[in-house]
Amino acid sequence: MSAALRVAIPLFGVCLALSAQGGRGGPQSPEIAEGTRLDLEGKTAEAKTAFQKAIDTAGNPAAKANAQRAMAMSYAFDGDCKNTGKYEQMVIDYWKTQEKEQPASAFYQEGEMANEAARVCIDNGDLNEAQRWYKAGREMGLKEPNIAPGRKALWEYRTRHALARIAARRGDKREAQSHIAAAKAALADIQKSDESLYNQQKAFLPYLTGYVVLYTGDTKTALADLQQANTGDPFIQCLIGMAYEKSGDQAQATEWYRKASAVRAHNPPAAFAKPFTRKKLGGAQ
Repeated sequence: MSAALRVAIPLFGVCLALSAQGGRGGPQSPEIAEGTRLDLEGKTAEAKTAFQKAIDTAGNPAAKANAQRAMAMSYAFDGDCKNTGKYEQMVIDYWKTQEKEQPASAFYQEGEMANEAARVCIDNGDLNEAQRWYKAGREMGLKEPNIAPGRKALWEYRTRHALARIAARRGDKREAQSHIAAAKAALADIQKSDESLYNQQKAFLPYLTGYVVLYTGDTKTALADLQQANTGDPFIQCLIGMAYEKSGDQAQATEWYRKASAVRAHNPPAAFAKPFTRKKLGGAQ
């Protein structure tokens, strides 16, 4: 799989790449590489010019979809939920053309693209739009013919994970806890069906519980839980920094923000972490 297509969506253990070989807008295109560099530097307007060139010069539909996905992430760096969704929908439309030829990949990717859009929306406070995209992603993913039990349970886990975070952002502790319980049940179902998938997904549970208590007022528990999640993820690093900041430990908060600021990826966690830490630390990173 190309590194350009390896997106760090919180609840996916597997990512299926676009088959873009032969197109100038493919994973290794210089336009996409340049756009990525510019987004990371905070030059998002210039980045979009590069990504548009990749879209315009793509050699095949898969390459074009790959460039459109990069454009979606560029809007994510702007915190622009609406335009991220616009371009993710273009990628979804590409995968719809592949449903007969690649059913095992197409429906999964449709759901993944919807969840990417949702992730950007929730990270930037558009909770209603995030909820709409997450539910749409689940519906798309579950259309996969002969879907494996583990993957079916994964869609339930993803959806409950998302709904718990949305409820926490709305300040609804009871609803958030209800979704956490359902997420735990779905994770148990994954373990019964697919041990490997379970091992990929289990670290996202403390991320969920830490996120919920962070947004509902328990910073001590948030720190304990988030430290058990993937602390190499820049988004988790930002959450840990936020928890330290809320608890009054600015020195530790700054340390974690600095870790997050070093991200070089072009995906939803990076799209949140780069602008967020730039504001927290001041200047360009």
